[in-house]
Amino acid sequence: MGNYQIIATSAMGLEALVAKEVRDLGYECEVENGKITFSGDESAIARSNLWLRTADRIKIKVGEFKAYTFDELFEKTKALPWEKYLPENAEFPVIGKSVKSKLFSVSDCQAIVKKAVVERMKIHYKRNSWFEENGAFFRIEVALLKDVATITIDTSGQGLHKRGYRAEQGEAPLKETLAAALIMLTNWKPDRPFIDPFCGSGTIPIEAALIGQNIAPGFNREFVSESWDWISKKVWEEAREEAESLANYDQPLQIMGSDIDHRMVKMAQENSFEAGFADMIQFKQMQVKDFTTNLEYGVIVGNPPYGERIGEKTAVERMYKDMGEVLNKFDTWSIYILTSNEDFEKFYGKPATKKRKLFNGSIRTDLYQYWGKRPPRQQD
Repeated sequence: MGNYQIIATSAMGLEALVAKEVRDLGYECEVENGKITFSGDESAIARSNLWLRTADRIKIKVGEFKAYTFDELFEKTKALPWEKYLPENAEFPVIGKSVKSKLFSVSDCQAIVKKAVVERMKIHYKRNSWFEENGAFFRIEVALLKDVATITIDTSGQGLHKRGYRAEQGEAPLKETLAAALIMLTNWKPDRPFIDPFCGSGTIPIEAALIGQNIAPGFNREFVSESWDWISKKVWEEAREEAESLANYDQPLQIMGSDIDHRMVKMAQENSFEAGFADMIQFKQMQVKDFTTNLEYGVIVGNPPYGERIGEKTAVERMYKDMGEVLNKFDTWSIYILTSNEDFEKFYGKPATKKRKLFNGSIRTDLYQYWGKRPPRQQD
């Protein structure tokens, strides 16, 4: 078994959650902006791809060094042990980015890294001709930040938010990774009721069900590193067997989603069916002002429209007002609302217990948290 430097990338503001997930898998980690670094063997690569709910991708760090000139970038890239990762017929495109660095031309950096890898491979595989790139896929990235180049290989393929259940989506879908993060930032436990009154295509309720039954979010999809010859099939089999054994399919759930748009409700039902929760999540068409429940001590998580488009703002603010009038009656419920509207508390009619800054894609938002009463202690 090898030992690898592994990076789990994350959206801004979710680093602490990703780090907690990495530690829960049993790996010590370091946290920086947008990335969580840890070391582990091949099974760590498989397990982190399968289990991390809030990370964007899992990458292997091949090398990191200062690079002020193209020569330096070429020589230091060429010095890395590429033959450890890439077979002779590997398909290896190079992508890149550069922030606050002397080497700011991304296309030049990509071309140089590509050339350096080829030179290293020519020496190792004793070839002087070009390589046929018709084998397994390895996407290399050169990321420059303040003249430090970090060179990685992506092990995930499609981003980890692609869980494999979303057959259909609305026009402004919430990423599954952010939906999972919203739930993990609440005090919800699977034995409590959970409601999303703006469920759209069902992402938040479905992620809650996955969390509630401890189902690995990557269980129903494939990863690009499954086709690499140096991670044995057995490693993936064992990681999937572990995930299967830890899932608690018998955990009863009270999860509901509603939306004003009947087409969205139908879409949410289809996605929920794809995810394996055919009858476990109840979806219905409803406006938030008609919300009512006899249940207590539950959690509401909602990502309502933000009113970012011209002409929508007034309607959205009216809806926030309706929402406050209705939801404030349920004082045993904890309520978590994500929006970019900075006047949300004013319209909702109540200051939040706590706010947390998060990014929904490129939109800066706040998670407004209203904590309900605690359930009475159970008598022994």
